[in-house]
Amino acid sequence: MSEGGVLYGVGVGPGDPELLTLKAARLIDAADVVAYHSGRPGSSNARAIVADLLDGQVEEELVYPVTTGTTDHPGGYAGAMEDFYADSAARLIAHLDAGRDVVLLSEGDPLFYGSFMYMHDRISLHHRVEIVPGVTSMAGATATAALPLMRQTDVLTVLPGTLPEAELARRLADTEAAVIMKLGRTFPAVRRALESAGRLEHAVYVERATTGRERRLPVADVDPATVPYFSIILVDGDSAPSRARHAESAPKPLQHNEIRAELLVVGLGPGPDRWITPEVTEALADVEHVIGYAPYVNRVPQRPGLRRHASGNTVEVDRARHALDLALAGERVAVVSGGDAGVFGMAAAVFEAQASDPAYDEVHVRVLPGVSAVQAVAARAGAPVGADFAVLSLSDRLKPWTVVEQRLAAIAAADLVLAIYNPRSRARPTQMADAQRVLLQHKDARTVVVVGRDIGRAEESLTVTTLGELDPETIDMKCLVVVGASSTRVTSAGQVWSPRFVGHDGRSRPGRPRD
Repeated sequence: MSEGGVLYGVGVGPGDPELLTLKAARLIDAADVVAYHSGRPGSSNARAIVADLLDGQVEEELVYPVTTGTTDHPGGYAGAMEDFYADSAARLIAHLDAGRDVVLLSEGDPLFYGSFMYMHDRISLHHRVEIVPGVTSMAGATATAALPLMRQTDVLTVLPGTLPEAELARRLADTEAAVIMKLGRTFPAVRRALESAGRLEHAVYVERATTGRERRLPVADVDPATVPYFSIILVDGDSAPSRARHAESAPKPLQHNEIRAELLVVGLGPGPDRWITPEVTEALADVEHVIGYAPYVNRVPQRPGLRRHASGNTVEVDRARHALDLALAGERVAVVSGGDAGVFGMAAAVFEAQASDPAYDEVHVRVLPGVSAVQAVAARAGAPVGADFAVLSLSDRLKPWTVVEQRLAAIAAADLVLAIYNPRSRARPTQMADAQRVLLQHKDARTVVVVGRDIGRAEESLTVTTLGELDPETIDMKCLVVVGASSTRVTSAGQVWSPRFVGHDGRSRPGRPRD
């Protein structure tokens, strides 16, 4: 690291000069150079906050080449900003190389959505950098609004308003308290996301917190045309309005004369929304609760009145009991699975939980089918499961590995096509290789194998190989493996199919049988 001056990243707070820390004031007063970013010449909010402390220091104004407008830079907005940060860093490094200490002002806190971070990335490799924290705009806004955001075990989520609207709505629905920044032109989409998540009513808008131009009002009352970038939205957590919000969707006991409770268990398909059936889409539009493994719950669009209950991947029965309890209390509930809920999905877990308690007999479980992973991979490959086939999971979490090996051997001996789910994971790194070894004891090494990874998604891949040439190290939990029968073949175009007809000797025959 070079000798020379020190770069100080100094947070100057959200606007009120009296919120400047003593350390920040001392460093600014002693600095050789004071630098700051601005949207246009002379428009720096950070400089305005510390104006009374400037007395003869060299000033470096770093003017953004583009803020909300367009640019003719060949690299677009990203290219223009990359060049700007590189040029700004070079200007500051020139001072540091000359032995001058530089204070780079940052509105709020330097490491909280601040441009200082881009200077830190470039300059800290060569010169010493020290950071002085500042009062964040979030802290200033909550103090201005006198709004307690979090209590007890509330989770706070800080969200940029630049997120896609659907993603913003999902995250708002899944947290107790939220702060939304980067408004301005994004405000209309942010407002719609708040409404979709059922969080609009108690959301508070704060503009230019702690300054003389401060403004505070309910988000529902804000004119989108008046919203500047320096504004923020606060969504309370475990305060009285939030408790009321949760109470609105609290379970309601069934009356004796009401119809029997119902619980939906639905398959979302392997990935793309276009593979979700119209029946499932219609059902999800009518429920009040969606329960499931977090990645699957996240695929359900957020809307007003919908509560989401996401959990980990190894608590299926607990998840099912939660769903049954809500359904028993009269709530409209859907449990979601990837693929088809009845194929290594949540349907069996729900019936297992229902069988554990006679009280759940009052709940009618209705399973809605989805496109399974084996169907998706088979369709991409051609018709490898056009003949008799078996489906097996290599996971030994719910059954001993000895049972898996016995079933592998039996399927191979019967010369069935085999679709393998959960083939290999970090916790089970050898099981695909072990399965290959068992299958090779009964199958020819030239047996056709199809490996589908992320089928239906942008990164999908399909590999056709043989049982002998299959490399287990290339397999992971994103894969489904199809091992063909002895008759499975590959066309000249590379498509895989299994003949439908089997002779008296047990061998498959192509074409129609003769009368």
